Amino acid sequence: MSKPKVALLGLGIMGTGMARRLLSAQFPLAVYNRNHDKCLPLTKEGALAAQTPREAATGAQIVISMVANDDASRGMWLGENGALAGAPPNCLLIESSTLTVAWIQDLAATALQRGFQFLDAPVTGTKPHAASGELTFLVGGSSAAVAAAQAVFSVLGRETIHLGPTGSGALMKLINNFVCGVQAASFAEALSLIDAGGLDRTKGMSVLTQGAPGSGIVKRVADRVNADDFAPNFALRWMAKDLSYALQEASARKVSLTTAAAALSIFQNAIANGHADEDFSAVSKITQASRPLV
Repeated sequence: MSKPKVALLGLGIMGTGMARRLLSAQFPLAVYNRNHDKCLPLTKEGALAAQTPREAATGAQIVISMVANDDASRGMWLGENGALAGAPPNCLLIESSTLTVAWIQDLAATALQRGFQFLDAPVTGTKPHAASGELTFLVGGSSAAVAAAQAVFSVLGRETIHLGPTGSGALMKLINNFVCGVQAASFAEALSLIDAGGLDRTKGMSVLTQGAPGSGIVKRVADRVNADDFAPNFALRWMAKDLSYALQEASARKVSLTTAAAALSIFQNAIANGHADEDFSAVSKITQASRPLV
């Protein structure tokens, strides 16, 4: 059977890896990015570089968006040159960005009114997972749409978790990321106390990573600290954005996320100190300002 034509909107760290996975699996692929230069390497690998989201979506059977925030998503889907204006009837629209539930609900309603299928399907994983097809999709929407998406989900990810109706995937992704952000921020503060207390940093980090606190996130941040490598797989500014979105969702449901609020403050401090575009593990650099003067 021929593979469906796919349009992929957004060629950041995640979108580029996803695009290459689709090309390697021989999917007909159109790509769009606001900075058109990011499309050019993919054209050499067989992708069609579109000038607008509308052009990318024209003739596509599946359209996937992977962008930074609500505003970027609106820019991809809406308006005269948005993907909704170009997608053919019965096209499957997949929003894989980490966004607010309110915007996902609005977008889904607009898509369904125009006769499209729609899924919110954000992912867990970072740059290496996108490149290797090991993402996990957290999905909200109908079972029929989830089944229709398996052609691409099976290439891009190792697992699809259907969480419920529209918005379920978006909410679960924000919950997932706020827990990750809290863990990273707490590890950063732990380093501050290790340093201020005059403890051996290497031994202290080993206790934390090898003992009960040693989650995947804690180990990842520790690895980056040890390597002094903060090249972004997931930029710090986007973790701050996700914490902010999680707090919005909690407030709308009259839930207090005290730890998320504290973590956001720590990440905002890191942004103010120039670490916004580094990997989110660079939140650990707040410890440098906390070390005692010798």
